[in-house]
This record gives sequence, C-alpha cells and structure tokens, in this order.
Amino acid sequence: MRTLSPRVLFWISEASYVVLALITGCFFAGSLVSLLLQAVRTSPTRSWRNNWNAVCVAATYVLVFLVSITLCIRRRVAVRKRLQRISKVYTTVNQTQAPKQVREYISQEFSRACLVSYECQARHIIHPGWGRPGTEYCGIRFRRALLDTIADIDAKAHLVIPSHPRLKPHARMLHHFRFILPLLPKDGDGLTPLHYYDSAIQLARTSHREPTEEEFLIGMLAANQIGKILNECRIEMLEDSSARLTTPVA
Repeated sequence: MRTLSPRVLFWISEASYVVLALITGCFFAGSLVSLLLQAVRTSPTRSWRNNWNAVCVAATYVLVFLVSITLCIRRRVAVRKRLQRISKVYTTVNQTQAPKQVREYISQEFSRACLVSYECQARHIIHPGWGRPGTEYCGIRFRRALLDTIADIDAKAHLVIPSHPRLKPHARMLHHFRFILPLLPKDGDGLTPLHYYDSAIQLARTSHREPTEEEFLIGMLAANQIGKILNECRIEMLEDSSARLTTPVA
C-alpha cells in the first residue's frame, strides 16, 4: 500500500484545521444571530432599542470570542517557546541529567533493540543467484558480477591489441576475444579459459535460472586468468618498448 508523503499529510492536516475552524465559526455566528433575533422577538417593544437582552447576548459572545482568541495565541506562543528551548545540537546526557530509572530503561531498550537486530539477521538461507551469508561472496549477485567482468577484460584486450574490435551487446565472448585466443593456455581437454568464460557468460545472459555458486566460481576463475595473462602481456610490451628506447642505434 502506497503511503502519503509528509508534505501531503501536512497540507491535509492544515486543510482539515481550516475547514473545522470555518464550520465552528459558522455555528458560532448562527447561534449568535438566532439568540439576537429571539431577544428582539421576546422584547416588549419588539425592537433593538433599549433591548438589554440583545446587549447581554452580544457582549457574552464577544467576550467568549476574545477569550478563545487569547487562549489560542497563548498556546501557540507557549509551544513555540518550548520548541525554541530544545537544543538542535547533539549533546551527551550525563548521569546527573537523567534519573536512574530513565537511564536503566534506555539501556534495556537499547539492549533489546540490539538483540532483535542480531536475531533478525539471515542465517543458513540461500537465495538462488546470490552469495551465501557468512561466506566471502555474501551479498554478491552472481549474474551481475559475471557480466561486469566483460568491460574490464575488453579494456585490457584493447591495451594489448589496439585494433581489437569494439564490443557488441550480444556478441559471444569466444568470438569477440578471438584475437587473444592464441595467448591463452590450454588444459588437458584442449580448452582455454576463454571457453569456460564464454560458457559462464552465456549462462548469465540467456539462462532463465540463476547461476549457481560453482558456475560463478568457474566464470570468475576464467575471467581472472584472462585478465592476468593480458596484464602480463601488457607488462612485457612495456618492457620491450623501454628496452628498445634505451638501446643505442648501431
């Protein structure tokens, strides 16, 4: 259910107060007019002249109105003065500034809040596609973390191969990084880290289910291996360039 903002609630409160004041004023004026007419009708002369009943009624209403206005103004002034006395700066309360019962009550409530907060923490709960609580992957979404590695590897590939093609939104990793494939080692099955990385990215992109922790680890391990090899190639290129610059021309 959508809750109203504090600003809307403030305007509703102010409008309700104005409407209530107008309704009260209408009843006040209506009763005054009715009593004055009644005083005129019941007078011997049936007129306003020498009609002390009408004067008493009018004086009573005027007195009530003035007393009401005075009480409202005094109330507003008292509330404003009390609010101005409240310090707007954070100050520490000493033991001498609060009774012992108040301090004990605050301590108990603080301890209760800490206990409730601790007990409400998630434990032994596994959400598909998220790291388990208590592990180094807690709070990590596997799908998003795998897809975020594409831009980093692509930037490193451009440093090693400046003419590397631009990344397309739905390009296969095996096809996009085909130019760095000769730089990657192969395992016993003849597969490179790029093959495992491509499988993990395709799973994160197109699969309806969330990646498991094992699939996430395989993809991240392959991404780290690719990034490490590209960094080593970059360092070798810089060292070779430095050696050529320092070598005198024969």
